[in-house]
Amino acid sequence: MAELLAASLIRDVPDFPKPGILFKDITPVLEDPAAFQQVIDLMTEKALASGADVIVGIESRGFVFGTPIALQAKLPFAMVRKLGKLPYERITEEYSLEYGTNTVEMHTDAIQPGQKAYIVDDLLATGGTAAAAQRLVERLGGEVAGFGFMIDLTFLDGKKALGEKSVHALLEF
Repeated sequence: MAELLAASLIRDVPDFPKPGILFKDITPVLEDPAAFQQVIDLMTEKALASGADVIVGIESRGFVFGTPIALQAKLPFAMVRKLGKLPYERITEEYSLEYGTNTVEMHTDAIQPGQKAYIVDDLLATGGTAAAAQRLVERLGGEVAGFGFMIDLTFLDGKKALGEKSVHALLEF
């Protein structure tokens, strides 16, 4: 396979959002059409290979990756949003953060019973948000076909939170 163009574009931002954190900034990838297209192409291949019927994107950067993947794969796109952002009937799922909790939600008609969902986000860290998205899909009667990320921060061991499901990441740090 050709070299992943995105690998050289991700920039490290020290001490963001707080001291001691080395933030992986993906915006240079989004600003480079060739690199972004390559990422979308590779992530779409994995989504299609998973047998997905629907692409699920986690707010907000999961939307940036998930919508072009869904369009390219000719699959529907379903949103996992932060609490209070969806206007229709919804279900919610709370998950743990380092200090406290957060909540995400989906519309009740976003996933049909039996649908296979491929969950997309930009980066896998601890896996808490992705695991909450998985629980939402399953509560709606769907099945998670796999997870797709541009980056996996392997030192945070986020795959552990996702159980036995297939996890694809284009880059590992």
